[in-house]
Amino acid sequence: MKKTCSLLFALLLTLGAQAQIAPTPYPNKPLKIVVPFPAGGTSDVLARLIGQKMTESWGQPVVIDNKPGSSGNLGADLVAKAVPDGYTLVLMDVGNLVISPALFKLPFNVVNDFAPVAMVAYSPHLLAVSTQVPANTPAELVAYAKAQKGKLNYAVAAGMGSASHLAGVMFAQRQGLEWGYVPYKGGAQAITDLIGGQVDVMFNGMVATYPHVKAGKIKLIAISSNKRNPQMPETPTVSESLPGFLTGSFQGLLAPAGTPKPVIDKLYAEVQRIANLPDIKERLTTLGAEPSAMTPDQFGNWLKSEIPAMAKIVKDGKITVD
Repeated sequence: MKKTCSLLFALLLTLGAQAQIAPTPYPNKPLKIVVPFPAGGTSDVLARLIGQKMTESWGQPVVIDNKPGSSGNLGADLVAKAVPDGYTLVLMDVGNLVISPALFKLPFNVVNDFAPVAMVAYSPHLLAVSTQVPANTPAELVAYAKAQKGKLNYAVAAGMGSASHLAGVMFAQRQGLEWGYVPYKGGAQAITDLIGGQVDVMFNGMVATYPHVKAGKIKLIAISSNKRNPQMPETPTVSESLPGFLTGSFQGLLAPAGTPKPVIDKLYAEVQRIANLPDIKERLTTLGAEPSAMTPDQFGNWLKSEIPAMAKIVKDGKITVD
């Protein structure tokens, strides 16, 4: 009897110990999504859409934390150095991330210090101009820019070295244009100044730009995707006059390296679920974006291939950031 009681007591102790060390289901506390740009831009819009749906599904608050600066690198660095537990994430235009290694001495390594979660969406850049610019087509814009050599100002959303910066540089180089570059910390303020006529032209993400086009506040010249958009079939692509020209806003969600794979997989599955919700699909379509089914591994391979590709463009264009 004593032996039986001893065995029972030992079993209870073991079960108690296992209960104490059993992992707590993820997530069990608030999450934070860092957006390394000011509120109102493409990354911010998508982060808030995803955050709201995560909160509804998981019952945990999702805080959107805007940390602008250094072409998105400031906020990205905060996440790269965060605890890899799945509670601190970054949602940003990862086009900036793959350009930055060629332009900046970064305090983090894009490939080694992040765990890709999901490529949330792709939206092409819109080539847009102020209503004060007397151009309605790519050819008219090129002719006007050449006639006003060096006088037009190009709005650089998200700072020098960003994806929108390189889009403007590539367009100007291939068309033989000269214009000044005015850097902004985020797309929202750049669009505000484009509406007001303080700047003349910009490439910017479709999610943040298209509503202002529909409202008639700025003029749409062309779209940077490889085919015309069904929402605006009359709008030409840049590649129709510049073959191979393809730029855009690649919005990705990343976690710190070392985040457990089950957490990454759960986040990826949740993003895919959200992206396929009817109201989210409708909202993305309305804004000109499309969801991406890219897996975490595919996302990681995309980063590895895009970094050297962007480095070549920066080198060939002799682009530097002071």
